[in-house]
Amino acid sequence: MAEKCVLAYSGGLDTSVAIRWIAETYGVDVIALAVDVGEERDYEGIRRKGEQVGAVESLVVDAKQEFFDEHITRAIAANLTYERKYVAFTALARPLLAKEQVRVAREKGATHVAHGCTGKGNDQVRFEVTYAALAPELEIIAPAREWGMTREDEIDYAKEHGIPVPVGKDSPYSTDTNLWGRSIECGRIEDPSLEAPEDAWEWTVNPLEAPDEPEYVTIGFEQGVPVSLGGERMDGVRLVGELNALGGAHGVGRVNMIENRLVGIKSRELYECPAATIILEAHRDLESLVLDRETAHFKQHLELKYSELVYYGLWFTPLRVAIDAFMAQTQKPVGGEVTVRLYKGRAEAVARESDESLYDFSLATYGEEDIFDQSSSRGFIEIFGLPAKVVSMIRGVQE
Repeated sequence: MAEKCVLAYSGGLDTSVAIRWIAETYGVDVIALAVDVGEERDYEGIRRKGEQVGAVESLVVDAKQEFFDEHITRAIAANLTYERKYVAFTALARPLLAKEQVRVAREKGATHVAHGCTGKGNDQVRFEVTYAALAPELEIIAPAREWGMTREDEIDYAKEHGIPVPVGKDSPYSTDTNLWGRSIECGRIEDPSLEAPEDAWEWTVNPLEAPDEPEYVTIGFEQGVPVSLGGERMDGVRLVGELNALGGAHGVGRVNMIENRLVGIKSRELYECPAATIILEAHRDLESLVLDRETAHFKQHLELKYSELVYYGLWFTPLRVAIDAFMAQTQKPVGGEVTVRLYKGRAEAVARESDESLYDFSLATYGEEDIFDQSSSRGFIEIFGLPAKVVSMIRGVQE
């Protein structure tokens, strides 16, 4: 009986070719595993296609709710944004996909796991670090690192073996989609000196062609988790889906960046993340209302580290768990509602309220209601500035 390999299967070019290639090269039976983390696709069709192109078994797992509950909510708590632009939705999902592979491998008695990632991307690291953390005994196959085929070669291979693929040489974009965003790579996008081609965008309208009137959306939070939209309570998967549609209609959520990959190269990336853009804008704004200054400032340092951990694929590590514990503590007072204005590609928080608000009108106002004792400021400033004053007196002005 042949050994088994569980392949992370998307139904796209790389993994469709990989089924046939792995079986022929390694002599193993391939189990194709597709994990639904929010991409609106025909997963039954993908399952059938896996069998059609040579898998001995083709499975689909619906993990949308788990993705929101265990990954997206943590990303929101940490305001997860890599290099201040990318909400890291692909990086956020990969550990979940790899975890499901490990679970199926153990259920089916498989000895190998495989992915379709190239040797110059980030995803290979995210998959394989997760495999190592959860099941170091499994052998890893990475066909795209081994077969030496260009994208055009893969297309030719697919045609030669009767493997249907969703791309052609005249439209060479590579995309990845989940509930939290959509990425677009390859083709003309790889030249950073060119403006992003308009046909690469699918979720978002051109901001120049977005409605001339703004739209306002109110998001309710409980302990940092978005729980309602416009006053209507709804589950997270639905809420994110509705905000993707609303934001996309106003051109919100386009990202065009030069990104520092983990492997050390720079790449030009396009992303669409309407819901993530809106929710993170609202969440940051609400935190500014309810978190004390020292917690808010210190949290920003950990947010930077957290974004790197997730981007680098270090999800199943003690440091990520420890930072999550800190983030969870900070989120306890993060409840209330934030109104966000969507207009011509921008999402801007314009109003907010919370029972946990630390904003004191009588301290903030310059009107008649002002109770702030301004006479105390002189002594405060003298003590606060004393170290600078002493240095200047002894060593002179520091320039």
